Amino acid sequence: MCLALINGKVYISFNPLRTSEALVVSGGRVIYTGSESGALRMVELLKCYSLDLEGRTVLPGFIDAHVHLDGVGMHLNTIDLRGVRSIEELKERLGSLAGRRGSWVVGHGWDQEFFREGRWPTRWDLDEVVSDRPVMLTRVCGHAAVLNTKAMEITGLLSLNSPNVLRDEMGEATGVVREDALEIAKHKYKETLSLEDLKESLRNAVEYAASLGITTVGFVSADETALRALGELRSEGRLMIRVRLYLNPGREGGTLKTLKKLGLRRGFGDEHLKICGIKAFADGSLGARTAWLTKPYNDSPGDSGYPSLSEECLEDVAKEAQEAGLQLAVHAIGDAAIDMVLRVYSRLGNVHVYRHRVEHASVIRPDQIVKAKKLGVVLVVQPHFVITDWWVIKRVGSLRAGWVYPFRSIVNAGIPMAISTDSPVEPLNPWETVYAAVSRGEFNGVELYHQTPQESLPLKDTLHAYTQGSAYALGEDSWLGTLEVGKLADFIVVDKDPFNIEVRELRSVKVLETYVSGVKTYSASR
Repeated sequence: MCLALINGKVYISFNPLRTSEALVVSGGRVIYTGSESGALRMVELLKCYSLDLEGRTVLPGFIDAHVHLDGVGMHLNTIDLRGVRSIEELKERLGSLAGRRGSWVVGHGWDQEFFREGRWPTRWDLDEVVSDRPVMLTRVCGHAAVLNTKAMEITGLLSLNSPNVLRDEMGEATGVVREDALEIAKHKYKETLSLEDLKESLRNAVEYAASLGITTVGFVSADETALRALGELRSEGRLMIRVRLYLNPGREGGTLKTLKKLGLRRGFGDEHLKICGIKAFADGSLGARTAWLTKPYNDSPGDSGYPSLSEECLEDVAKEAQEAGLQLAVHAIGDAAIDMVLRVYSRLGNVHVYRHRVEHASVIRPDQIVKAKKLGVVLVVQPHFVITDWWVIKRVGSLRAGWVYPFRSIVNAGIPMAISTDSPVEPLNPWETVYAAVSRGEFNGVELYHQTPQESLPLKDTLHAYTQGSAYALGEDSWLGTLEVGKLADFIVVDKDPFNIEVRELRSVKVLETYVSGVKTYSASR
């Protein structure tokens, strides 16, 4: 199929900023960028189909380098608790939607920092609404949740002796669970889902991503069942975007050992579905105070968070992954966790060759930025955290404000940086993320902006990191991320040129059409 786009404006790349009048696609790749007259000659020569853009704008497709694709699918069909302002409102929303089918009642998105009651919700709050079915409501960060008593019982968490099962003054489990305890609950819930359930959920997620102009995702923390489900969707022709997998190491490293034994190295797969590497966790989240800091939390002086695994265990995983020819992506939010990851990477060697990643890097010191640059580490960041974590100064204090989400410092240091959403932790809509990166919460009353306005990211750098930067993080920059001749033709048509509007308007940009390999995967007119 040959397709020529004319009568519009095509952004070929953002760094450098290059545009053309027209674009021609054949065999799924870009074969021409240039003048409209040149494109029309190719239309006549190659018998191309011609698409009149009617003055609209074409951009490279967004590449979200860090998404929990299974979580996106799940949360499209669960209770949305974002913006809930009290425990009473949370209970009302739970009650209104608890009749949905399924053995569990699941929701996501609450943040206790908003609650008028000034406390975390408990299992007893949820029991007042639903007591006969297990309920799991995850916090917006995805690192904590509140379960009702039924869920606590069937998961065994009610009697589990763990610091991640929170207890009250009487020693009673409150229903709030974090980190590894939450993973137990999630695993129990996933056991109730069939392969067909997961396939349908993932299909919904990729269709939703396509509707937002996302053409490729890095699916992190994927398990073997998700890989199987995606493989079936691919064989059925229902995988509408490109998916790059970062698998959990598995229990006792079983998944990683299997990949190594089978020789399934980075890049195994095809243009739509590939294995990239392994995802590991070094710490938790700022919201749950499980991110590991070198100095205590400003609002909890006796608490500095903690590592999710030992440095020795992380190094074992890293070595085995690299020996297997796999890329490593390590979640590290606090500066102490980042220190540990950088130490492991420095001993590992060849970091720049494998493009090993640090996910989030939320609290990163200037000396760590220098070391990351020297090692060749890729940083994968989530600008929407700036708006969601509006309370972050309360957590870390003003003295550490300059270390929090320093996007422009990272770019200025020359570190490869990719932009992502961590969805469903943050909205999957790229324009919300672009707005957050460029505005840095200026129009949302975010204190971090007023203390660090210099870290706002220019639009061209934001869009570069969200396309070519993310392609680099995935090891795909040779054929994705720009619309240069020879690259895969993944692009979107939008209703306005983002470079010709005010910052406040960025979040209102609408995706009209999405194309993957020159094939339309979404149209707003459908």
